[in-house]
Amino acid sequence: MRISQHRLNSIARTLLQQAGCGEQEAECVADHLVAANLKGHDSHGVGMLPDYVEFIQQGIMHPNTPARLVRDGGAVLQFSGDRGFGQRTGKEAMQAAIERVKSTGVCLMTLSTTCHLGRIGTYGEMAAQAGLVSIHFVNVNDLPPLVAPWCGREARFGTNPICIAFPAGEKHPVFILDFATSMVALGKARVAWLAGKTFDDDVLLDSDGQPTADPSVMWEGDKPGALRPIAKHKGGGLILAAELLAGILSGGGTIQPGNERKGAIVNNMTTLVIDPSALVSMAWLQKEYDAMLDYVQSSAAPDPQQPILIAGEPERQRRRERGQQGIVISDAEWERISAAGISLGMRREQFTPDGDVG
Repeated sequence: MRISQHRLNSIARTLLQQAGCGEQEAECVADHLVAANLKGHDSHGVGMLPDYVEFIQQGIMHPNTPARLVRDGGAVLQFSGDRGFGQRTGKEAMQAAIERVKSTGVCLMTLSTTCHLGRIGTYGEMAAQAGLVSIHFVNVNDLPPLVAPWCGREARFGTNPICIAFPAGEKHPVFILDFATSMVALGKARVAWLAGKTFDDDVLLDSDGQPTADPSVMWEGDKPGALRPIAKHKGGGLILAAELLAGILSGGGTIQPGNERKGAIVNNMTTLVIDPSALVSMAWLQKEYDAMLDYVQSSAAPDPQQPILIAGEPERQRRRERGQQGIVISDAEWERISAAGISLGMRREQFTPDGDVG
C-alpha cells in the first residue's frame, strides 16, 4: 500500500496517544518515525509501533518519561532515559548538549537506559543544523543479541549504530553519516521478511552459522540466526567499540548476560558535540568543506547510474520522492500496525490510506 506522510503521521499520533502518550510526546515520536520512513529508513519507521505497544503493555517501556539529568559537570552532561521513548529523551538530551556547547565549546553527553532511540541520524541532523559537529556511539541491551562477532556464529551484539555529522557549507548541505555496524539493521530484515523478500547479499547467518540472504532465519525455526557485522575484521572492531563507548561510559551497561534482559529495545548513547567556531573560522570551514566535497565528487564515476553521493544525500533524495509519491508499506507490515492499534481500541477503518482518523 502507498500512503501520504501526513496521513501516516496522523495515524501514528492517534495510535501513540491510545497507547498512553501525551499529545506532545505522541507528536515527537510520530514525527521521528515518519521522517525515518520518508528518508528510506523503514526499519526505524512506523513499523516499530507494534513493538512499542507490546513493550508498554508488558510494563518495560514507560510513556510520558522525560530525559532525567543525573550529572551536570559543565562540559559533561549525563542523562537517564528511564525506559521512556527514545525519540523524546534523545531529542531532549541533544537539545541540552547543543545549548551547553555554546558556552563550553565541546560537550560530552551520555544518555542511558532509554527505549528505542530510533534513527540516530536524527540527532546528528539536530547538531549539524545548529552549525555543530557531533559523533554518536550507541549500543543495544535488555534483549538477546542479534549480531555475531567477526568469525563467530552466535550473536553477541545489538546493531550498535555510529553517526558522524558535520554542518553545511555555502554550497553543500550537511554531512550525515549514520550506519549500523551490522550489514543490515534488524528492522530492515523485518521489513524484507514481512514483504517476502530476500537480500542481494548474504548479510545474515542461519542457525548453523552459514551465510544466507534469507531474513526469515531471524524469526522462523527452532533457533534464530544472526546478523553479520560490516567490513569483516574492521567492522568486528567497530561494533565492539560502539558497545564499550556507549554501554560503559553512559553507565547503562553492555549486552553481556550478567545484565538483566527484560525484552525491550533499550539504548545507551555516548555523544560528543563540538562547536567548530571555537576552533576555526566558520567562513573558512564552509569554504573548505565545499572545496573538499567538490573534490570528492570530481572523481569520474564509471557507472553513470551510480554517481558519487555524499553521506546524507540518499536520504534527501528519498525524502523528496516519498514526499511527492507517498510511502510504500507492505501489507504484512501494515497488518501488524493495524492489529496493534485495534488492540488499543482503534477501529479498522482508521487504518485506511485516506480519511479522518479521529
